[in-house]
Amino acid sequence: MNLGFVVLMGIGTVFFGLICLIVLSYIMSAICRSTEKQAEAAPATVSAAPAAIPNRQAMIAAIAAAIAEEEGTDVTGIRILSVKQL
Repeated sequence: MNLGFVVLMGIGTVFFGLICLIVLSYIMSAICRSTEKQAEAAPATVSAAPAAIPNRQAMIAAIAAAIAEEEGTDVTGIRILSVKQL
């Protein structure tokens, strides 16, 4: 085979693949936008008021214990300054 033919086929294959990736990205973006619009159109069932945590100290202790276990340290060395609901 001619060396130039091999080079052009390689470059052509790469650019064809890149064009396919761009097209797939546009398609996925359109799908995501349409599902986002449908989610906005659906009525919100979640209340806007934050739920009160019945036993806040126990929850913070459990969070501190989990962090200490993951980090391999003692629980007394961990200070949790604030907890925010996501």
